[in-house]
Amino acid sequence: MFAAAAIALLIALALLLVRAVLGPTVFDRLLAANTIGTVAVVLLALAITGWVAARLGGAKSLRPILRVIVGGALAMSITFGIGHLVGATIG
Repeated sequence: MFAAAAIALLIALALLLVRAVLGPTVFDRLLAANTIGTVAVVLLALAITGWVAARLGGAKSLRPILRVIVGGALAMSITFGIGHLVGATIG
């Protein structure tokens, strides 16, 4: 499960990086860079949340951090996919 989520995120970030470098317009490049930054900051916040939860619960840190990151990444991926299917854009 973790490996599948990690691979999906790496593929998505790689495609965004290509778009950020080779995008046809400045707007495309800025949008891709903004998305990469947003995903990175959200994943960092999820990791911190998992770490704090582990510390408060008296557990080892790795499993709670991975659980929160994978759950959050899957939620972001599903939300992005549904938004893409229905053609919704925010911003």
